[in-house]
Amino acid sequence: MNELLAIGASHKTASLALRERLSLPEGRAASLLGELVRTPEVHEAVAISTCNRTELYLVAADPVDAESLALSALARQAAIRPTELLGNLYSLRGTDAIRHLFNVAAGLDAMIIGENEIQGQVRRAYELALVEGTTGPVTNRLFRDALSAGKRARSETGIGRSRVSVSSVAVELAQQVLGELGARRVLVIGAGENGEVTARALADRGVHSIFVANRRYDRAIGLAERFGGEAVRFDELPELLAEADIVVACTASPHQIVGREELALVVEERNGRPLLLIDIAVPRDIDPGVRGLPGITLYDMDDLQHAIARNMSGREAEAVKAARLIEVEVERFVQWLGSLEIVPTIAALRERGDEIVRQVLRDNDQRWESVSDNDRRRLEVMARAVVSRLLHEPTLRLKESDGDRAYVYVDALRELFALDHSEAASQAPAAADVASLDEARRKQSRSA
Repeated sequence: MNELLAIGASHKTASLALRERLSLPEGRAASLLGELVRTPEVHEAVAISTCNRTELYLVAADPVDAESLALSALARQAAIRPTELLGNLYSLRGTDAIRHLFNVAAGLDAMIIGENEIQGQVRRAYELALVEGTTGPVTNRLFRDALSAGKRARSETGIGRSRVSVSSVAVELAQQVLGELGARRVLVIGAGENGEVTARALADRGVHSIFVANRRYDRAIGLAERFGGEAVRFDELPELLAEADIVVACTASPHQIVGREELALVVEERNGRPLLLIDIAVPRDIDPGVRGLPGITLYDMDDLQHAIARNMSGREAEAVKAARLIEVEVERFVQWLGSLEIVPTIAALRERGDEIVRQVLRDNDQRWESVSDNDRRRLEVMARAVVSRLLHEPTLRLKESDGDRAYVYVDALRELFALDHSEAASQAPAAADVASLDEARRKQSRSA
């Protein structure tokens, strides 16, 4: 029986230094997903990688083997030993894995409760896996339902009402450090989603001098125009670093954008004027070694956690409401997931019974030389009737089960009757698409 597994690290379990080693830019994520599903242990795979988490969601026949495989793959792409990940990773199975993803999509497991950015990040992670062909019936339904549950949590509770984000907290921190921001010159490095949210937060605080730098200059132009700023090219960064009061770095680059040596040259040109750097990228855009330079103040994601905690007052009660709502959605998915295994398990159980009848009749064929063909047919009918009645109660209990109980029953039946080792089990529609499974369940209900 296939099982759902989630393995990963987040801001709750791992340091920023480890999270940036584990981060999966789009190209690396696609490669890792392909590597995993090409193994016999993993049937479906989706990877989520944000500034606060890297997680793999897997559908596997053997979760123990799949966990070991995923751990090795993550360690290899991070260029560290698997033992270095122990104590920093969490591994969740079944309902716990489902609940975790639903909470992630709702923003309940985020650094900022209810943050809106995570919804788009989960969606893009699913879409990447979909394009790479590493999803399947379970992960397709899982991620669609998780996104729907997250949207419902935001619309029916107040967890995202004040629209606090990492970017808005970064801008608030800048105001606390420097005071009024209106006359400050601000450089935003990165024109992606975080860059846009940062530019909006700066404009809301009255900042007029916003410069946007991005590797793709056209994207920098588009973002700058929306907020009355000015686009600059990457080769202009030294000049802008010399003139800026605040720099907010938020690219998706796997490499550092601002190094210590180049910033040291900029510091000489600034003649002692202080420069506030806020790095909200993972992997980090700014070399943490710049903290030792005169006049430089650097905050990164770990530093922002304390400021973020102060913005969470008033969200706890709404988070409790959202958690109750999410639990209802989790139970609904668990019931659906249980039903996927119920139909093929019942079919495999019936086939195993028929297989035993055929085997017993074959084994005794030579002993019944004097038995007529009609009597042989009567014996076969009677034997099948005995098997059918014997299996009737387990079949009925399995159909009536739901949630975690369905998992227990299915697992027990497959183990006790060795269904996963039989030809019938290998032909069960466990890997069929959702529509086919739904049709199989309807047929089973009509025949019951």
